Amino acid sequence: MSDLAVVMIPNGQMVQNCYLLADPAANQAVMVDPGEEAGRILAELEARGWDLTAIWLTHAHIDHILGVGPVKRGRGVPILLHPADRPLYDALPSQGEWFGMSVPPAPPPDQPLEDGQELRVGTHRFTVRHTPGHSPGSVSFLGPNLVLGGDVLFNGSIGRTDLPGGSLATLLHSIQTVFLPLADSTVIWAGHGSETTVGVERETNPFLTGVYPLG
Repeated sequence: MSDLAVVMIPNGQMVQNCYLLADPAANQAVMVDPGEEAGRILAELEARGWDLTAIWLTHAHIDHILGVGPVKRGRGVPILLHPADRPLYDALPSQGEWFGMSVPPAPPPDQPLEDGQELRVGTHRFTVRHTPGHSPGSVSFLGPNLVLGGDVLFNGSIGRTDLPGGSLATLLHSIQTVFLPLADSTVIWAGHGSETTVGVERETNPFLTGVYPLG
């Protein structure tokens, strides 16, 4: 079994992290959260020569799905999204209006994501965990000593909960039940910012240590 390759691609005006996950030996990759700069993201994929097999979405906020249409048209791969975020996904043009952007609708998802579902990248296995709070259908992908959590838990912070469908109590519950039981060495690849580990966040994140007042 070859090592899993993780390529983080910060992109767009909101500096969102898109990810390529690949099994180089199998020449297979998936794309997680294609953001605003779809052309640049596809160029990164092309430069590595990997065959794209799917688009996995952690959630359906605009900065995480702006590139879904171009990638789908270019590669024809299935789009995977949790059904609880489908209303948000279908409202992409309205989300664009909030930011003064004219955005066409995204192509419909092809497959639903479910809590506990197993996904594969070549020989590598991932487990889907429903981690709502930032959005109703937020999910995290748990792989070999890593987790791709979208906007659930950041290096030193957590996802915002003041958008429609957000809930601070729900988000903290997701973190406490899905992230904190993981080994301290587990790498967290987040939707924005640099990577971190479960151990670092357990010890230093002000939202988890009680330093930050939660009201």
